[in-house]
Amino acid sequence: MGNIVLCVLLFGFVLPTLSDKHSLYYIYTALSKPITLPGIYEFTALGLLDDRKLDYFNSQNQTKVPMQDWMREKMQADYWDKGTQSRRSKQQWFKVNVDILTKRMNHSKSDLHVLQWRHGCEIKEDSGRIQFLKGIDEYSYDGQEFLSFDSSNSRWIAPVQAAEPTKRKWDDVSILNQYTKGYLEKECVDWLTKFMDYGKESLRKHTPPAVYAFAKKSVTDSNKLTLTCLATGFYPKDVTMNVRKYRTSLPEDLLTSSGVRPNDDDTYQLRKSVDILESEKADYDCYVRHSSLIDPVITKWDGKCNDCSGEKIQSAIIGGMVGVLLTLAVVGVIICILKCRNKNGSKAPHRYQPPNDGSKGPVLTDSDSGNDITIFKTIHILFPLELVNSCALYLSCVILFLSCRKGKQWQLSQWQRWWIAQWQRWWISQWQRWWISQWQRWWIAQWQR
Repeated sequence: MGNIVLCVLLFGFVLPTLSDKHSLYYIYTALSKPITLPGIYEFTALGLLDDRKLDYFNSQNQTKVPMQDWMREKMQADYWDKGTQSRRSKQQWFKVNVDILTKRMNHSKSDLHVLQWRHGCEIKEDSGRIQFLKGIDEYSYDGQEFLSFDSSNSRWIAPVQAAEPTKRKWDDVSILNQYTKGYLEKECVDWLTKFMDYGKESLRKHTPPAVYAFAKKSVTDSNKLTLTCLATGFYPKDVTMNVRKYRTSLPEDLLTSSGVRPNDDDTYQLRKSVDILESEKADYDCYVRHSSLIDPVITKWDGKCNDCSGEKIQSAIIGGMVGVLLTLAVVGVIICILKCRNKNGSKAPHRYQPPNDGSKGPVLTDSDSGNDITIFKTIHILFPLELVNSCALYLSCVILFLSCRKGKQWQLSQWQRWWIAQWQRWWISQWQRWWISQWQRWWIAQWQR
């Protein structure tokens, strides 16, 4: 459908325009075998008026039911009884023919196959006059077009070789083709105009879209954002959406579109996305036109990224851990240097001498390294080697864990990556020289793997 020019806005609802299009379609779906999935049935039939659910039937409930309140109120009980019988007959017809097609296609019966039938009509209402636009009667098998009716020439078209036998059989029955053409151009139009009259109040309630603009980190490029325009909650489904930069629409080939999709409340949604540089500060907006609107809706992007703040916090945590680990490393190096000097740099060995002042407890002496020993003893008391070792090990394990994730979820700066690489090499080469408990060795072995 094309864009509809709005004529009158009254009490928040849009009245029908002088030129408007309407459609009535019935869609039948049959599976080659039942499957145990909720909401999926071996056979279903659905009526749609202007893309709104009109009536419904499935193989489990075996009853044709109204999907609109006005259908329940306006249509008599015998309409639903006859409709139920008609749907049950078609269910049996589909069961037979889906088996025929499975054999004709040389497909296995153990696999799942789908046969669908869609038929209906479209009209144009112009100043109270009804103009027939087109009728559709087509079949598909496993999602591919199988057979369709050419209303202009009253014949069937077979796009695949497997459909040729059916085409010849149906074309040989001229009365069948005449009935199909008459249904599409006359009977279907009569039902459509009747339903339009019954549901005119509901059909007049065109619902405007709610429009949102937001951005998230791109899943394909860490330096980019995915900017998305979302329009949702609108009816009818025809809508025009542009993603604009400085009020200039971006080419459609740069955008990723979801296509118009149904919501669960008989309204529709559409989203379009484009990847932009994270550092870009351009003025982006979403421009949406709909038949329910007098003026288009323009929603500007606020320049924010929905999932970028968490990444900054994670980087800050990683940076803080690296800083703490570096501090502990410096302390550990000082301790090691002093310990080595204590062992190798003294001329006389350290020894304990009994106190000569009557006090209890040993006195540590050294021939010429008393200052170093005092410093080492003080540092060792404040920072026990095992404590420094354990803390450094724990933090390095955390950093190693984060480093394994950095390519997937977290972005690290260049110097953070460098420090992680150094600590990985250092722990693998040095762990045997330090006192490490059995479970610590196990953790290092896991990180090595």
